[in-house]
Amino acid sequence: MHIRRCAVVFIEPRERLDFDLGRLVAGGTGVEMLREWIALAAHLDDEIALDTAELAALGALSLEEWIDFDDACRTLPREALERLLDKGLLLGDGDDHAGTRERDEQVRTSHWRGLAATVHRHTRWSGVDTLEAERRFGEETDRPFLERLGEPESPVRERVEPSRRMALQPARESSLEVLIRQRVTCRNWDASRPLSAEDFASTLFRTFAARAVSDEPGITVMKRAVPSAGGLHPTEAYLLVQNVEGVPPGLYHYHPIDHALEPLSDIAADDSQALALRIVAGQRHFMKAHVIIILASRFRRTFWKYRNHAKAYRAIILDAGHLSQTLYLAAAERGLAAFITAAVNERDIEEIFGLDPMLEGVLAVSGFGWRGELVDEVEFDPLRSVWPRSR
Repeated sequence: MHIRRCAVVFIEPRERLDFDLGRLVAGGTGVEMLREWIALAAHLDDEIALDTAELAALGALSLEEWIDFDDACRTLPREALERLLDKGLLLGDGDDHAGTRERDEQVRTSHWRGLAATVHRHTRWSGVDTLEAERRFGEETDRPFLERLGEPESPVRERVEPSRRMALQPARESSLEVLIRQRVTCRNWDASRPLSAEDFASTLFRTFAARAVSDEPGITVMKRAVPSAGGLHPTEAYLLVQNVEGVPPGLYHYHPIDHALEPLSDIAADDSQALALRIVAGQRHFMKAHVIIILASRFRRTFWKYRNHAKAYRAIILDAGHLSQTLYLAAAERGLAAFITAAVNERDIEEIFGLDPMLEGVLAVSGFGWRGELVDEVEFDPLRSVWPRSR
């Protein structure tokens, strides 16, 4: 068997407190600060603790050159190398290591910047319930919220004295300004009222559809309503449709050039909200939205041009922001409401839609539909553009 190191791995030194009753009985405090080395690899979901022998062996091996395992054992501890193979940080060329080797190869051939790949891999959630975590946070102490966290940063950084500021002419009223004022994140949905096929199609078109396609010079790029690095538009829209006229509840993919839905899987109407709740990490105020949209980026689409580029991942994240703001405005134009959240269970979404995190990764979840008539969940609307004073 031949081995080599995985393509991208970062080592983080950590410290944690450990209590041992034996140390307490021996006359000490029983508490000791333990120092650990934690490996974060771009092809593995789990963090991996390393001992010093494993750390030294990992650093001694090449990420490109395959070497014979027995030859490596002449200079490095066999036990440490075997543990690294079991942990997936070393790759073997045999069938037993094919799965790990394939995941590592995806990172290598996708032209990821190593740090960005590691951040993306290890900031994904699975099975998180944000409201339950918030409840536990509130029960940890009876101290007031601000006392626990301290004063927040001021809303604006002021660089000069007020007298030195140059006042600007106010903007005139416009239809765009009206839409912007109505752009209020929705937490209350009218599940009794289905979304019309026209409103559904219009909102998707305004947000995601290609207005033009160019194949010059042999590179297919789209003109959308939002900017994108290199005109490559890597972000795909995957949908959980819950309550739309003429569209069965289920999972779909939106085709931006054909302005069409690609059915992926049917979902029973009774099961869709539970699935939505899993997607949005327990945020019950989003689960009843008529349409849930997963913003997932095809990294190779952008990294094909911006290879191992320090700014490529940042540009992809900007894509999701551009699309979500456009969705808000497109929904407001139709009298609808929208939301966007990054607190999502990415790993669960990958399982639901069959996505590979390093090839087509989830960045955020958005959605839209009819706003409810009652304020069951507080919405931030200081201009009272959505909720009149009488309500």
